Amino acid sequence: MASNSASPSDAPRLDGRVALVTGASRGIGRAIAQRLAAAGATVVVTARSVAAPAALLRFGAEHRVAGTLDETVALIAAAGGKAIALPADIEDRAQREALIERAAGAAGGLDILVNNAGFADYARVEDMTDDTFARTMLHYLEVPFALSRAAVPRLRAAGGGWIVNIGSVTALPPIRPYLDYARAGGDTVYAAVKAALNRFSQGLAAELVDANIAVNVVAPSTAIRTPGAAQLIPEGYPTEDVAYLAETVLAMCHLPAATRTGRIAYSMQWPHDHELTVRSLDARETLAPAEPPALSHPGIVALAEWA
Repeated sequence: MASNSASPSDAPRLDGRVALVTGASRGIGRAIAQRLAAAGATVVVTARSVAAPAALLRFGAEHRVAGTLDETVALIAAAGGKAIALPADIEDRAQREALIERAAGAAGGLDILVNNAGFADYARVEDMTDDTFARTMLHYLEVPFALSRAAVPRLRAAGGGWIVNIGSVTALPPIRPYLDYARAGGDTVYAAVKAALNRFSQGLAAELVDANIAVNVVAPSTAIRTPGAAQLIPEGYPTEDVAYLAETVLAMCHLPAATRTGRIAYSMQWPHDHELTVRSLDARETLAPAEPPALSHPGIVALAEWA
């Protein structure tokens, strides 16, 4: 619940910066775009859904999930921010290879890349098709690799920048004794790829620290009930306000790489441990201090990466 009006004086500012956020037509991507725009960045938002939701494949059938780039741009503009819609299908090699240059051309540069896009298609390993396995690898590892590789030369030339990859608490091992959710399965491949994304990000952070390019991971502490994820989240499963994750992403997008890079940050735990003021997506209100959920995975508490 929002509390008093926020004072912008102590909030990180991104004035003059350009951010590219993938998968920004709804959900987590939209929230991140709104928060970065409220901090002053020009945000290039990309997805397939521009004026109408595009068809997505899940469980062998097509689904249309609410949310478009036009709606995201309108929300940002209404809050006084600036956003540019750039349609792209990241499953298409030519489109993803051209995306960084298109974004930089549209906005006049690039300082921040947020790899958020994805569409999970859960299945137990014994039932998963080769196509679902390949699409999971593509969305959550190959695309962040390809976009980061394309962005690095621009960020180097600019004297630095920030890459934020959106992770998942499922990257941590299942809690023992195994919960009913883990026994039912379905997210094993997704979780394994997210674990690989963590290690990719940590290694890339080491490669780029001398170029002043920070690379960090931000993940929900539990789950966020977005239009795209609602079908995968059981009824009654604890969820959280996306504003805490968006604020944590902002925290990863303004400090020099020598100060903050290679972090694996969880949305409720990071603001709590760092006494971070969390603001609404338009930055006009402050939210209650973060309280990590009691059912959070024990592995996210006091991680060494937070030192």
